[in-house]
Amino acid sequence: MLKSLLPPKSDFVFKRIFGDVRNTDILTDFLQSVLELPAEDYEEVSVVDPHLNKDSGEDKYGILDVKVRTKTGKIIDVEIQRRDFPNIEERILFYTSKMLLGQIGSGDDYRKIKQVISILITNYELYKDERYHHRFKLRDDETGILFTRLLEVNTLELPKLPALPSDDDRTKLYEWLRFIKVENREELEMIATANPKIKKAKGVLLKMSADEQARLLYESYEMRELDEMTRTNHAYSKGIAEGIVNTAVNMLEANFPFEMIVQATKLSVEEVESVRLQWIIS
Repeated sequence: MLKSLLPPKSDFVFKRIFGDVRNTDILTDFLQSVLELPAEDYEEVSVVDPHLNKDSGEDKYGILDVKVRTKTGKIIDVEIQRRDFPNIEERILFYTSKMLLGQIGSGDDYRKIKQVISILITNYELYKDERYHHRFKLRDDETGILFTRLLEVNTLELPKLPALPSDDDRTKLYEWLRFIKVENREELEMIATANPKIKKAKGVLLKMSADEQARLLYESYEMRELDEMTRTNHAYSKGIAEGIVNTAVNMLEANFPFEMIVQATKLSVEEVESVRLQWIIS
């Protein structure tokens, strides 16, 4: 019996397809579909820190990114997020800026700095428009004059990908995003006919999906990520609950009537009474 496909939009699976040094041709083809770089850059694409791709399942949550260096020294960071990540724009800007800062030391020539590019793929919508690919650069709002080419951020929003492509969507990028979004074997077979590199990526995904150890690692990663989310949500809920209780205590100390405390905190009369008793005891 055929096993279900592992999802390429999982950061765990994505990195093991696009971040494997054996698949730099797949990675290069994908980068060419997203970016507007000179052909020379793609003549030599190398994965930075390839040891991070080891099958240990120990990668830190949220930073299963693929970092790349081109022939001319440009640095590209690719990451995928399935779940809405708070302050993702600030985080991407921070990481992209670190890639700039990491190139030079005190007293170095600023002319040594190479362009840094971030590619963020999300399984949720970032912006309220229909475009699934945005390219951000530092430009003047009024004149459009480019301040510098050294920093660029690309966002790719999977939910905005149309099921049927328009004439404008008949691009290599559209086909790659369909592959990343794929959920079943029938769709995968159709997508793979569009591009020889996607066909190779299909083979990598099928082999990975059939490998029992790879599936166990994927499931282990997913479970640990779910546990982390549960702990985070619990801490958040606990913080809210403690804040409400503190508000109730402050209002009790200020001799506000019960009805007003109930209205302000959304606690029941019984809950406010319980808070009052604990406050008296303490």
